[in-house]
Amino acid sequence: MAAVQGAERSSSKKTIEGKKPKKKRGNIHIDMTPMVDIAFLLLIFFMVTTVFRAPQTMELNIPPDKEDKVEIAESNVLIIRMLDDGRVYWNISRDMTPELFEFDEIQTFIKDKEIENAENHDGDSKLVTLIKIARTSPYAQLVNVMDELQLGAIDRFSITVLEAEELEEVGL
Repeated sequence: MAAVQGAERSSSKKTIEGKKPKKKRGNIHIDMTPMVDIAFLLLIFFMVTTVFRAPQTMELNIPPDKEDKVEIAESNVLIIRMLDDGRVYWNISRDMTPELFEFDEIQTFIKDKEIENAENHDGDSKLVTLIKIARTSPYAQLVNVMDELQLGAIDRFSITVLEAEELEEVGL
């Protein structure tokens, strides 16, 4: 608490004629202990009640070497081509012409294709989704695709850039 000590008066002081003697100022002492207690109490309260969220990350498996090739049957690769204007095409083999479908259906579409692939391979789906996105596409489009894949629990996919000759395949 704050305390003010009273001024000490001494009778030994000589008074100068016509002037009042100067009063000695009292010493002011402020006890900081309660403020420090409250500060530490608030600090401990916020430390105990704060909930830390784990960072939201996605695990990426990147091949160790660019020359390493992974052999996958062409019938097990679902190619999804995303253009910068929002159109989305799909095909499974090179013989098949790319077909247009809506982006909003991408999650259920890939799940259906995985089920079809599992039926063709005795219950074990070997489908790998290859997403090819145009270089001029907005970044939000790529984020939306990855969100849809994560929501659909689709963990076998690759993302690459849509090449110019592939644009010709879809009729551009």
